[in-house]
Amino acid sequence: MKPLVECCSLTKKFGEFYALNNLSVSIGRGEIIGLLGPNGSGKTTLIKLINGLLTPSLGSIYVDGLKPGVDSKKIISYLPERTYLSQHKKVKDIISYFEDFYDNFQSERAYEMLSHLEIDPEARLKTLSKGTKEKVQLILVMSRDADLYILDEPIGGVDPAARDYILKTILSNYNENATILISTHLISDIENILDRVIFIQNGQLVINKTVDDIRLEQGKSVDTLFREVFRC
Repeated sequence: MKPLVECCSLTKKFGEFYALNNLSVSIGRGEIIGLLGPNGSGKTTLIKLINGLLTPSLGSIYVDGLKPGVDSKKIISYLPERTYLSQHKKVKDIISYFEDFYDNFQSERAYEMLSHLEIDPEARLKTLSKGTKEKVQLILVMSRDADLYILDEPIGGVDPAARDYILKTILSNYNENATILISTHLISDIENILDRVIFIQNGQLVINKTVDDIRLEQGKSVDTLFREVFRC
């Protein structure tokens, strides 16, 4: 089976700065993957390249055999770190917009998650707390039947009580052939749902291993290994 995402000697420069430097990595299907690294390691740059928001300086990147673009975006559901939704719209209107825009959007799923999190569909986004806005954004992302979900800091702004539900939401709303790529600093909170981790630093690959292999070979958690590798 061909990789869902394949990067070969992928390089991205901003002036003289290398955000990614000769990165080669493949992402398969049916896994929940932690994309981990310190600030400035190149995680967000890689995410933007996968989403077609940036173009490589050198090397290549393919999503399901396609160069990132209009067709690849149809199979990617992306949660950026910052809220991008219109603050003046009601939640229900945003759901209607997503339903019209994406063929694979399931509004029934979205309303079910809103109900579980006790979020009023009639509320305007600007009246909601920062954490609730992030919940709404995650609900929209997970309500699509995508092949690849990319979540950039999905639990960074929510209270600990809501994190368990959000993680359960992530687990229960994608099919077994889909892949979820999660970038986060809260490693201990998500470690139990991860199948694989990709560590990057200074735009280069450091580790690409399954969580089970790390525990068997290293005898330690992903969080502990991360702190050792990056001296946190």
